[in-house]
Amino acid sequence: MNISQPRPADTWSPLYFLASLGAGGLTVTFFMFLMFWVPHPGQPVPVFEDILAAFTQGGMALQTAIIVAVTGIAGFAFLNIKLLIWNLRRLAAFKKTAAYTRLMTSNGQTQFLAMPLALAMTVNAGFILGLVFVPGLWSVVEYLFPLAMVAFALIGYLAFHRIGGFLGRVLSDGGVFDVTANNSFAQLLPAFALSMAAVGMSAPAAMSNVPTTVGISLVFSIMLGTIAAFYAVVAAIVAFNAMLHHGTAKESAPTLMVVVPILTVLGIMTIRQEHGLHTTFEAHGGMADNLLLTTTILAIQGVFLALGLLVLKRQKYADAYLRGEGNSAGSYALVCPGVALSVMLHFWINKGLVGAGLIAKFGIAYWALTSLAIAAQVSMIVLVLLLNKRHFGRPADGHAVPAE
Repeated sequence: MNISQPRPADTWSPLYFLASLGAGGLTVTFFMFLMFWVPHPGQPVPVFEDILAAFTQGGMALQTAIIVAVTGIAGFAFLNIKLLIWNLRRLAAFKKTAAYTRLMTSNGQTQFLAMPLALAMTVNAGFILGLVFVPGLWSVVEYLFPLAMVAFALIGYLAFHRIGGFLGRVLSDGGVFDVTANNSFAQLLPAFALSMAAVGMSAPAAMSNVPTTVGISLVFSIMLGTIAAFYAVVAAIVAFNAMLHHGTAKESAPTLMVVVPILTVLGIMTIRQEHGLHTTFEAHGGMADNLLLTTTILAIQGVFLALGLLVLKRQKYADAYLRGEGNSAGSYALVCPGVALSVMLHFWINKGLVGAGLIAKFGIAYWALTSLAIAAQVSMIVLVLLLNKRHFGRPADGHAVPAE
């Protein structure tokens, strides 16, 4: 067996946790079909019984959408969990190498925040699997919410621990942070990790009927979300200054669009919090609140998507890392913005435009706009398959590689 040409993934980096994250994100995009197209009276999300009823009573179009959705959820959730386990094993081995020590004493130390980020996404994906495939789950869901909050609290603690290790090192020892190498938005990864924990923590606020559960969910998700937003703003300002002086680091150019997924998860967190405030604490908002929120988020996302794509095009990133001979684990960061855009478009259309009465649900305008969300989703599926083939497939000459 020829082992002279290993796969790119055999040279492991913490950024490979983004491969698991991307698969989990695609799981969420398929759940959007069920969330907004399947009637679910009595609870804020569709469950197994709702999906089964819609499939047996609905027309061919709805049945096809349900089949596509549950297949996509099952497939990408499996890939999400598989890649998470693979990454955790590689991380354990990586900690014993000299490369780990070097990374822990460089700007790249924050790459390890990709681990709690992926963990939070897997917990979210697991909850979706339960809703879609487990009969009777909603009858015991109030017992699951405290467990979910504990899980996200532990993930948040892990993220804070890693952030504290990084900030403690660079703020106490002068000169250890390379400002010239901070010419990307790579340092926003900690904010992304915290925001993912925050959106998971906010779920019980929107779904629970127990005031204590809703209150705890609100308090901790607000705290996590606020810290995530503050960290993102500070890190972005510092990084943008470095980019203006030194240009954007080519290999890290995809991070210019990391603002897009951060805004999507913080936006969903806010919608969940407002729902909990409305149903449990009678804090009523206006019909157009979600329209204002989602439109504002999409406007900012559009700016960063345009900026990121412009820089990627001028630096010929695709020629180097998607079509050429180069491979970068950071390429998986390209999946997150597309997935986040698809999800936010669904929320904008259904919670914003339909909720405010601007368009009719399932009308011509509805499907014209929804096609944009589906196009973004399909593009990211293609990208994930391409990246997985490049990084986890066999070498171009067909030689086998060592088994994991």
